[in-house]
Amino acid sequence: MGLRQPDAGCHQGVDDGEVSRSARPTASPFSRRTGWQDFDVTAETASRTRRLCIGEQAMTTTPFRRSSGVLLHLTSLPGRYGSGDMGEEAYRFVDFLAKARQRLWQVLPLGPTGYGNAPYSAASAFAGNPWLLSLDRLVADGLLDAADVANPPAFPVQTVDFGWMMDYRNRLLRKAYERFPARREGALAEDYHKFLAENRHWLDDFALFMALKQRHDQRCWRDWPDEDKFCSPARRDVLLAECRAELDYHRFIQFEFQRQWAALRAYANSKQISIVGDIPIFVGDDSADVWANKQLFQFDAESRPLFVAGCPPDGFAPTGQLWGNPHYRWFDNREAVLGWWLDRFAKQFELYDIVRIDHFRGFEAYWEIPGGDPTAEHGRWVQPNGHELFERLQARFGPQPIIAEDLGTITEEVTALRRAFGFPGMKIFQFGIESCNPADAFLPENYEEDSVAYTGTHDNDTTLGWYRASAQSVREFVCRYSQATDEVSIVRDLVRRIWASRSVIAIVPMQDVLAQASDCRMNFPGRAEHQWQYRYDASHLVDWHADWLAQMTAECQRLG
Repeated sequence: MGLRQPDAGCHQGVDDGEVSRSARPTASPFSRRTGWQDFDVTAETASRTRRLCIGEQAMTTTPFRRSSGVLLHLTSLPGRYGSGDMGEEAYRFVDFLAKARQRLWQVLPLGPTGYGNAPYSAASAFAGNPWLLSLDRLVADGLLDAADVANPPAFPVQTVDFGWMMDYRNRLLRKAYERFPARREGALAEDYHKFLAENRHWLDDFALFMALKQRHDQRCWRDWPDEDKFCSPARRDVLLAECRAELDYHRFIQFEFQRQWAALRAYANSKQISIVGDIPIFVGDDSADVWANKQLFQFDAESRPLFVAGCPPDGFAPTGQLWGNPHYRWFDNREAVLGWWLDRFAKQFELYDIVRIDHFRGFEAYWEIPGGDPTAEHGRWVQPNGHELFERLQARFGPQPIIAEDLGTITEEVTALRRAFGFPGMKIFQFGIESCNPADAFLPENYEEDSVAYTGTHDNDTTLGWYRASAQSVREFVCRYSQATDEVSIVRDLVRRIWASRSVIAIVPMQDVLAQASDCRMNFPGRAEHQWQYRYDASHLVDWHADWLAQMTAECQRLG
């Protein structure tokens, strides 16, 4: 039987698509200190000592330096096994970034995806995605034979067929797990037991959740029998014994994920490249976080959501956007929610050098929609006092390199919260051009220093695709603005203008490095299917691209 996609029964929410500029504000990277199969985590890199230098012009509370990088999710890398992963092509991409004199690699959330394969709606806020594991690395570690991966299917080169890819990888991951006990000895055994002990606060619940998903044919936990849906402590003990083998499989997967990711991140750091991660403010309803921690969310006695997340009506969405994620109990269980968030941030700081907070404005005020409403029209703004969370965050971890995604409906209060903790916001170039107004705050000439500049994000069309789809008046403005003579030259010029801006960080999606069109777009906000499938062809990325980025980065003084 093929590996079944998770059920759509629970509303997972879709990526919020806040790249609509319905209301906008009027209104730094990191220094850390080579074949891929031989690279592993040394004692020095494993310590994760942060060597973050403060740029002379950056805010004194923000550990950023003027630099640049590329946005590319791991699944978008080339590779033989149906999607990108933490294998050889990831190391080659790091080498490309180093040659291009880039200092940042931004990725999307790395959690295990569910229905729709959206990275922003994961089965866990703490776990890693098993499909990102490198099969070649498992061969190198003796957990698979070379013959096991010698003849993979003829997967598409420039898209991800998730169902096909997951079926193939699932079989091989199960085989690797079967071999793991025989090799779990010495230092590896010590590392494994240390991993289990350090991650027990989330790992056992996640493993049990995934085991129950398997038992119940991938249905949403709300559709499980009551004994598993609510899972009393006594029932939990029974399940831990009944599902032991399946639990151990998921523990093994997470252990291998941590090992492979730590090695890849250490390799990037050794090339003076920092990883920018992404933390969604909300969690998916059909997730281990919600199932195992119902007390943290606004549910009724039957665990039905009293309120769900979304955003209010605007010119782009007359009835608003209904994402459906459950809201936290910020008021009547505040200490538990704050503790969970601090643990979540601790995990992100373990994974990444820099953390981007998606929907940052929700920490100042979020849109609360009554559960069961068919649209987002009848919601209200609620203020959770996010200031206290970030005060506790700094008290526990010290100043951290955080980027605030402050797109959408932004007020002076949101900007004040961001600036109070030295978090740079975001600027999207496409928004500035659409107004055809030289004074637009989203045009690079008007960017403030405490910002991260993008041509577009995963939610936007590629720059070439956006240009082709724009109104004639916008295209004419672009031609006057850039003075380029052809479409590809326009894309290059717009990237350069981002690089030349005052923003402390400039990031370009891989699709704009390659000047690709709309068929290479990563995500269409509001769609639930046929998303997140983009991959680039390795043959399309050549030395010229690295030389172009390197020269532009030097000329714009973004060498970090």
